[in-house]
Amino acid sequence: MSTPATGRPGRPAAATKQAALALATTRFLAGERVDMQAIARELGLARATMHHWFRTREALLGELIAALGEERLRAIRAAVPGAGAPALLETFDRFNRELAATRGLRALIEHEQERARRILTSGEGVVQPRIVAGIEQLIDDEIAAGQFTPSLPAPALAYAIVRLAEAFLYNDAVMGIRGDTDALREVEAVLLRVSG
Repeated sequence: MSTPATGRPGRPAAATKQAALALATTRFLAGERVDMQAIARELGLARATMHHWFRTREALLGELIAALGEERLRAIRAAVPGAGAPALLETFDRFNRELAATRGLRALIEHEQERARRILTSGEGVVQPRIVAGIEQLIDDEIAAGQFTPSLPAPALAYAIVRLAEAFLYNDAVMGIRGDTDALREVEAVLLRVSG
């Protein structure tokens, strides 16, 4: 657990990194622009403190999107009944539909397309690797429970599922499939070998 930064004598302690991340997340989910300077000002932090914690706005956005994605994947899987490939497909479908409806993601893609692509789809960032790891964990859990035998090794299957979602949800407006969660579900069903 992080300890709050200390302020000047007579002033309350400055906010924590977690408080800054929480405020950024609230703004993101509301579809507002996440501005590091505005967050620092609202929390009574020095701008340098925000830069020390997150380095760049892209890094802050990546951290909050990755954390939200991990949290939502776990929560959705916990709410989906059943096991095996059908439960995985339903989990991924609900997750994808939630992503497609997230105001902050839509605003980021609409107003900052290249930045959004770097944050969301780069293997060098934090979002893609953490979401791949989260998907892989769900697959591994079903394998360990004896409920699922994948057609591909779990790491490759998880990566393929995430890359497909990126194409359908973020990238391929030219092909007319951006946001087409129904088609995405059909392709994921083939990967997971779920019929009907």
